[in-house]
Amino acid sequence: MVGLGAMPGYGIQSMLKEGHRHLSGLDEAVLKNIDACRELSAITRTSLGPNGMNKMVINHLDKLFVTNDAATIVNELEVQHPAAKILVLAARAQQEEIGDGANLTISFAGELLEKAGGAHQDGLAPERDHHWLQQSHQHGKLSFFQSRGILLAIQVLEDLIEKGSENMDVRNMEEVVLRMRSAVASKQFGQEDILCPLVADACIQVCPKNPANFNVDNVRVAKLVGGGLHNSSVVRGMVLKNDAVGSIKRVEKAKIAVFAGGVDTSATETKGTVLIHSAEQLENYSKTEEAKVEELIKAVADSGAKVIVSGAAVGDMALHFCERYKLMVLKISSKFELRRFCRTTGAIAILKLSRPNADELGYADSVSVEEIGGTRVTVVKNEAGGNSVATVVLRGSTDSILDDLERAVDDGVNTYKSMCRDSRIIPGAAATEIELARRLKEFSLKETGLDHAMEIISSLYAEHASGNTKVGIELEEGACKDVSILKIWDLYMTKFFALKYAADAVCTVLRVDQIIMAKPAGGPRPQAGPGMDED
Repeated sequence: MVGLGAMPGYGIQSMLKEGHRHLSGLDEAVLKNIDACRELSAITRTSLGPNGMNKMVINHLDKLFVTNDAATIVNELEVQHPAAKILVLAARAQQEEIGDGANLTISFAGELLEKAGGAHQDGLAPERDHHWLQQSHQHGKLSFFQSRGILLAIQVLEDLIEKGSENMDVRNMEEVVLRMRSAVASKQFGQEDILCPLVADACIQVCPKNPANFNVDNVRVAKLVGGGLHNSSVVRGMVLKNDAVGSIKRVEKAKIAVFAGGVDTSATETKGTVLIHSAEQLENYSKTEEAKVEELIKAVADSGAKVIVSGAAVGDMALHFCERYKLMVLKISSKFELRRFCRTTGAIAILKLSRPNADELGYADSVSVEEIGGTRVTVVKNEAGGNSVATVVLRGSTDSILDDLERAVDDGVNTYKSMCRDSRIIPGAAATEIELARRLKEFSLKETGLDHAMEIISSLYAEHASGNTKVGIELEEGACKDVSILKIWDLYMTKFFALKYAADAVCTVLRVDQIIMAKPAGGPRPQAGPGMDED
């Protein structure tokens, strides 16, 4: 029978192992969560917009990132605070769903939490705060929003949609570039007129018959150091960053055989020993092996193939016979690149070296080795069309610049994917945000008991109060102008999901009123402090 002295602690102490941390109450849990999220938001906020500042982040592998891309910043920071992680997850969801607007999601969520924190400090009970943020709503597509403020924001967004923008030809270069410029300019301001036509061209090339099935993986990026952005180009096909194996460097109108298992003599499943008594026996043994390899390579050549692609090793003897039968040899070690190559050429990967059937062969208009900026690359082209992969060849002076250019291209490609689903546009250049702020402030003045302080730009507010809802900021002149004349537009979908994920993240953080952390394995026993229970 266990005595009273051996009984574990009471309350939450009886449930958790020794060394746990338990934070509760307004100061210890709610406000600390809000502060952590505000700090994260402050990091990314200065990177928002075309003139946003870059961050220099060095991750745990000592890899350097110099970028203003919020998704990259928060991922490489490896945020540990559980509440701030919720904002990171919201930004990641935005990035995966839309491919752009991660910074808007974090910044907006941070501002909401800052105002909620002020309300808490003014004595507003958390239950009432949640009630304000989470009024239930039953209007169909908006049913997943549970915030009155967010519901109003979505209604304002829908009011600002440009009439007729829902009807769009996703293969029209001019219309695609128009919708893509803002997303690309937010990463590479001043370079959007060069980048957007490249990205739009690549996307249109690989757009399927049903645009809703557009796959962002079909637009590839090849980063080659040297030259400048004006040297960049689009290839209808793939660019492999390696040289061909052997002496044959160019083939036109080529049928292609792909072998996932490599181009080499197949080893036996069991080990064996061959006893050779004379030089003649050794010569006959070698000739037999050579004859077998030659037979296999000749069978590939007889099938009509001019190019062999190996997914693994290329044996010296096999390469010798490939040269004899005028077969170009490529080696692609990455299985993902091999799959993309098969998509590009229409080939079917064969597991072992054998004669391919006609339907297993792929085709390319040309396969050639070229030298670009001192780097030898293999270019696989399908100029006549029919290819399902296009490659944007980016040129730049350093790896950091190329990495940031790639992020801009990625935003452009994801924007194209979004416009294939929903092409509606709303005014850009802060016009939409200011109109949202103005309408929400008017709405907030009708509410009581909340802190509604908001920094605004007085000139923009005056324009919008006069009914000019499409007036935004013209950065080069620093003046307020009509964005419909300047052709600066943002996708409706980007703002819609940014508001959705930010509101969901804020509601999740504000619901938390206790933090309970188990003791780390092998870690030191934490010191007891205010608001922290100790066994």
